[in-house]
Amino acid sequence: MATNKFKTGENAPESGKYKVDSLVNGGSSSDDTTIDIEQGEQFPPSPSDNDAAYWVKA
Repeated sequence: MATNKFKTGENAPESGKYKVDSLVNGGSSSDDTTIDIEQGEQFPPSPSDNDAAYWVKA
């Protein structure tokens, strides 16, 4: 099964806990923060890198 990734600025398809998978610019992220997000809310930038990120369900 493929992992669903969600980009900073996209709306969350469902409520839940999400974590940073990687940065959009191709860099790796040391961010291990988990966020709670509600369905329809936009994914934020990586909290520690302050850069666009790909998020995955935690």
